[in-house]
Amino acid sequence: MQSLEALTREASALASNEMPITLTAMTSAESEVSRVMQICNACRYCEGFCAVFPAMTRRLEFGRADAHFLANLCHNCSACLHACQYAPPHEFMVNVPKAMAEVRMQTYVDYAWPAGFGALYKRNGVTLALALAGGLALFLALAMALKGSLFSSPLAGNFYAVFPHNTLALLFGVVFLFSMIALGVGVRRFWRNEDPGAMSGAAVGEAVHDVLSLRYLGGGHGEGCNTGDDKFSLARRRFHHLTFYGFMLCFASTCVATLYHYLLKLEAPYALTSLPVILGTVGGLGLLGGPAGLLWLNLKRHPLAGDAAQRPMDRGFIALLLLTSASGLALMLLRDTTFMTALLAVHLGVVMALFLTLPYGKFAHGIYRSAALLKWAVEKRKPSGLLVED
Repeated sequence: MQSLEALTREASALASNEMPITLTAMTSAESEVSRVMQICNACRYCEGFCAVFPAMTRRLEFGRADAHFLANLCHNCSACLHACQYAPPHEFMVNVPKAMAEVRMQTYVDYAWPAGFGALYKRNGVTLALALAGGLALFLALAMALKGSLFSSPLAGNFYAVFPHNTLALLFGVVFLFSMIALGVGVRRFWRNEDPGAMSGAAVGEAVHDVLSLRYLGGGHGEGCNTGDDKFSLARRRFHHLTFYGFMLCFASTCVATLYHYLLKLEAPYALTSLPVILGTVGGLGLLGGPAGLLWLNLKRHPLAGDAAQRPMDRGFIALLLLTSASGLALMLLRDTTFMTALLAVHLGVVMALFLTLPYGKFAHGIYRSAALLKWAVEKRKPSGLLVED
């Protein structure tokens, strides 16, 4: 077993390119993850911070598949950056959050289906998201204007008087099915890139717990993520919780309304005290507060803590979440007025744009991160040993 001093000298040589690493068909971002992981593997000061570092210690080399796995296992809490003695401006320039973030964005494109959509969203996240939402909303508004119903007399919240139920169900069913297929193809590609082996109930249970509790957004010491001034804060974890559970409550509202319609033969509009409306309202408030907080943190985050090139993609997704929640809440509040039909067009356009872009941005990041946590839960239960990629 080499001493820490010897390993550190080896890491220094790696950082100065005196000892070349064999990296076949790897991008510069993947090579950087390999480089910093070699140095971190020599130091191991951050070994208890998150799942990345114990997974790292099971490897001697870091190939393309390892880089993709570790990058999606990273939660970008920045604890390792603030604790690292080799972080910039040190000559080793070890910045794990930035290196991992660059590879994560690459995975969104590499595993995207269809492939061109991922590259397009990567380059123009905010513009594409807003243009798609605006274009779809305008199309629906024009369709209602041609029918003379854009600012019709109050319809007592009856959305189906504007768009028949079967039309909406078919339209959103196609969009939802496309998103699920695209996400499924992407996750399958990611999983097969480095299959950890057979799953067990214990591994699945641990992964589900880590995903639902956002365990690794607690930071290296459980006190939260590091801010730009080196303080700890749980704000990022809490805003993620609001966003995630707000989204799930809105989805639950749609599912309950579907059961009401088909199973109980109860047709919309539903009373403000009904379960679908309560779930949608609480979820909408969560989707308003959570993304607003994440956008605030994104705007003020330290430039070393992540990849600046990823921000348009992040902000595009956050913008769609904010528009979805804001237009949905406005639609509920004004559903008995003449503005209902116009607001319905805006809300439906934004929701369609959100679902069409789900497989190519931050939502896909959540899916890949969940898959990475499941991979780690499976891998850690294997007999201990070092993994070397073929």
